[in-house]
Parts: sequence; C-alpha cells; structure tokens
Amino acid sequence: MGNKPSGIGEVTRALVDHAPLLAPEHRFILIRNADHCEALSKADNVTEIPLHNPANGPGTLWFLPSIIDLDGVDLFHAPFNILPRGLTMKTVATVHDIMWLTHPKWCNPRPYGLIERHFYGHGINRALNEASAIATVSEATKQAIIEHRPHVAQRLHVTLSGVSRRFRKVAVDPAVLRDIGLKHDQNFILTAGQFAPYKNHEGAIEGFAKAFANRPDIALVMVQRRTSGIDKLVELARRLGVEDRVHFTGPVEFDTLLQLYSGALALLHPSLCEGFGNPVAEAMACGCPVITSNVSAMPEVAGGAALLVDPRACDDIARALRQVAEDSQLASRMRTKGLKRTEELSWESFARKNVEIYTKLLA
Repeated sequence: MGNKPSGIGEVTRALVDHAPLLAPEHRFILIRNADHCEALSKADNVTEIPLHNPANGPGTLWFLPSIIDLDGVDLFHAPFNILPRGLTMKTVATVHDIMWLTHPKWCNPRPYGLIERHFYGHGINRALNEASAIATVSEATKQAIIEHRPHVAQRLHVTLSGVSRRFRKVAVDPAVLRDIGLKHDQNFILTAGQFAPYKNHEGAIEGFAKAFANRPDIALVMVQRRTSGIDKLVELARRLGVEDRVHFTGPVEFDTLLQLYSGALALLHPSLCEGFGNPVAEAMACGCPVITSNVSAMPEVAGGAALLVDPRACDDIARALRQVAEDSQLASRMRTKGLKRTEELSWESFARKNVEIYTKLLA
C-alpha cells in the first residue's frame, strides 16, 4: 500500500482498518510500500513489512517470494488485480475489473499501453486461473468475469466496495472556487477521475456543451489524477465553444475535493466501465446529485439514487444535466436518496465479507 490515492488504495485501506479487528484470532502481515513511513495499523495482531517494490510492479508480480520471507503464511490476499507468481499458500485475489483483458485501449491507448497490457494481462490471468478465491468489488465485475471465463464462477465472491465516512457535506469556501477559475456565483458540474479513455471525459465535455451552450452561469470542473493528453480535451472544449467554462484542476487536496462534491450542481460520471466507481459513492455521500452511466457497475453503486444515461449518447447526457440544473425538487430528492444509499455502502461490511472468505479457505 503506497501514497497514491485510488480505488484500489481505498479497498486496501478498508482491509487494513477493519480485517484485523474482525478476526483477532488471526495474525496479519501487511506488506507496506517503503515510501509510506508511518505504520498502517495499530492492531496488536498486525506485523508490517516495508517493500520498495510497488504493488503493481514487475518485482511484486514475478519475484515476490524471493524478495520477502513468506514462510509460515497460510493465506495471501492480493487486493490489487494481479496475483504474484510463486505463491504456494492459499490465495485470494481482488479483481476490480477486467478491462485490461477485454478493452485494453480503454485503459491506455498510447504505445506504452502495449507494455501495460502484457503486464496486467499476465497478472490478472494468473489471478483468474490460480487464486483459491476471487473477490470482486461489484456484482457487475463478477458477471463480466463469468462472461469472459465461465469456469471460474465457483471461486467468485462479491465483496461490494464502500465509501469512507470522511466523505460528507461541508461548507464551500468561495476562495477555493475562485482559485479553480470559477466566477462569482457561477454554478458548476463536477467530473472526477483519472484521465483514461474508459472515463469518457470527452463525452462529459460534449454533453456539458450541448446542455449549457447558452448558460454562461454554469461551468464544468474536471478533477483528474492523470493530466497527460489533456490538450485533446482543451481542444475539444475550444471547438465546442466552452473553453472558458471548462476548468481542469489536476489532483486536488482532500478538503478541496469535499468542497467540490458539496458545492456542485451534480457529479457527471459517464464512464464506459467501472469495477465500482468511487466518485459516484463519494459524491452521494457529500449530498451531491449524481448523473452516471446505465452500464457496468454504476447502476449497482447508485442503487436508484442517480439519473442513469447512455454514456455514448451526448443528447442523453445533456438531457439529464438540464433536468438536475433546472429542477430543484428533483435535485433535492436525489440528494436525499444518495445519502441514504451511501449508508448501505459500509467498508466494515466489505472487510467482513473478505474475512468470511479467509475463514472458509483456512478451514
């Protein structure tokens, strides 16, 4: 576990926080990224081993048993899609999605993506073929795996992801919005997530431009973890005549993210595929109405609290955006439903389901 914020990081954090407490009869060994200097857990039944190799790196994938001493380990859980080679104990692999196997260009269309495709394809295939149990963070991912590899169905377990209680509605500081580039009293739509083709940020900009071509009082804020290739999005916004109303922030501090979720007219998350879709749950937990895709895991995560759209249909996205922006009663109902839905997305419940898998395998 390292310092880079991600959906996989949230899953790992939940296991670290809850699993040792839920299973005090077991001893847990946490392999910690050496760049993370502080201890991950204070539980009495936890030991930590610092490792300089990243979780999703070649050293971990191919040489982990040679790098650290795993003697005496009865079960190994890899919560990061790939399963390291050479493990002789029982194993659990959390497979968040299989896009690297089914739609690799959605993940990284650049030349370097060919290398990543080989790496992740190798690691995910080993997880599917060799893991004693395969955990998925949504029913949607489970079904996608079954369609791709029907013979692994008996080893699949759904451990639905949660949302941290850190995500909550907060007061918005106007100075924070000004720093992003928003004008005084300008409302905004929010899109959050790494810049990758499957996130469909082009569709978000096109839908925004169609919905609010004549609404200079509404802007689009795009929070992206990756910024390479952003020039294409800037050019798209320019061609659509909304360049001055589309603001790209890059990564932001957690407090800023809370304010953006809390202050947005809506979160627009028109992703083509997700293992879970953390921004959907995070936004709802902050009282933000959500517009998201009607495919993959998004309807499952939203649980009836969001407006669902065809992510490939610009008109459909625009229609939903106008509905939320122009119907305050609809937006209010969506906020209430969203908050209620996130109460059901518990990280403790997620960890408990994983501990149940451990117990079954160790028995």
